[in-house]
Amino acid sequence: MSERATPAPRDGFAIFYPLNTRWADNDIYGHINNVAYYAFFDSVVNRFLIEEGGMRPGHDNVVGYVVNSSADYFSPLTYPQELELGLRVARLGEKSVTWEIGVFGQGAELSSVTGQFTHAFVDRELNKSASIPVAIRRAISMLG
Repeated sequence: MSERATPAPRDGFAIFYPLNTRWADNDIYGHINNVAYYAFFDSVVNRFLIEEGGMRPGHDNVVGYVVNSSADYFSPLTYPQELELGLRVARLGEKSVTWEIGVFGQGAELSSVTGQFTHAFVDRELNKSASIPVAIRRAISMLG
């Protein structure tokens, strides 16, 4: 049996993005629903890929498909709350990257949620595995 995950420290993340929660993110228990976190993860990674890696959604032939995802939840967050999402690379391969995203309440030192997902890069025309585009690999490498 594996050890239980623990919150991630803020100083382990290379870059942060602010994110405001929305009323619709809450569930009937009064905290952010687990499905909302997956949308947060996707938004932060794609923002990084667009701003730092030059990704052009809808135009690029080689794209990243999410092939695996998970999340560990440690403490609830709720609307209205400002969040800070940290991004780092857990693993970088030739044709895939596994991202780790820490979700922090504003100013918090430990993550309330830590998620991971893996992008496998695919040539859309051929529908086959492809190498990570050079500009995107360069941006990912800068995350450390």
